[in-house]
Amino acid sequence: MSTNNLPPIDYLIVGHVTQDLIDDHSWRLGGTASYAGLTAAALGHQVGVLTSCSPELDLTPLKDIQVSIIPSEHNTTFRNLQTETGRQQLLFHRAQPLSAEMVPEEWRSVPIVHLGPVADEVDPQIYTAFTTSLLCLTPQGWLRQVDATGQVFRRKWPFNHQLLQAADAVVLSIEDLDGDEAEVEALAEVCSLLIVTENAQGARVYWNGDTRRFPAPKVKLVEDTGAGDIFAACFFHRLYKTNDPWEAARFAVQVAAWSVTRRHLESIPRPQEIFQAQVQVI
Repeated sequence: MSTNNLPPIDYLIVGHVTQDLIDDHSWRLGGTASYAGLTAAALGHQVGVLTSCSPELDLTPLKDIQVSIIPSEHNTTFRNLQTETGRQQLLFHRAQPLSAEMVPEEWRSVPIVHLGPVADEVDPQIYTAFTTSLLCLTPQGWLRQVDATGQVFRRKWPFNHQLLQAADAVVLSIEDLDGDEAEVEALAEVCSLLIVTENAQGARVYWNGDTRRFPAPKVKLVEDTGAGDIFAACFFHRLYKTNDPWEAARFAVQVAAWSVTRRHLESIPRPQEIFQAQVQVI
């Protein structure tokens, strides 16, 4: 796919923006594309997003990001419900799937590529479109399946290992794996660099046969929606800048911790927070 005269970018996210329903019957913009995209922009990147949604979806919060849209009748629409046994997630609609031929030619040599599916909407073979990029994954959307009622369930990695082996960095949460430590160890054997986030406990990094833990600073939790996406964008940014996963983890843990003190897209890191985190990890 070629789009004429697209502005240059240096950070590309592939995945659906989402329409997240909330209790008062309104909705808000979500998805890895939104949270990670705005975070990467806050970090100084020229950001592009390849997504699919209805042309009528209000993307005003992403006005400073280059968005390439595959038109869809429906938006990817989620609702999260709190139950006695934890969070239950429902998927009502899914926009069009995303594949390699949809990637604009101008974006195929972007320095950082972030594949961020939320509803198994990204063809795993899309990575073959990017041969020179730092290839980064947040694979939570590939670890989800949906039943006939729309309820979302976890599943193990459903593909062969080619994508995981090709990736330069993979970030997921311990919830994405239902706390399965055997699965963590199995993925660490396949991925050259695996990062597992653990909410208020911070994150652990598996690299070169070494495992290190990075505790998060204690903060007052207001809302943690999007915190994992913010962490991932910060990690990928710092990894690209320094080629040091340990420093990238320290930076990302700090910024992501501050993000949970605010709600929704207000959680995107602020300039002073970015500066302070950079000073602390140097």
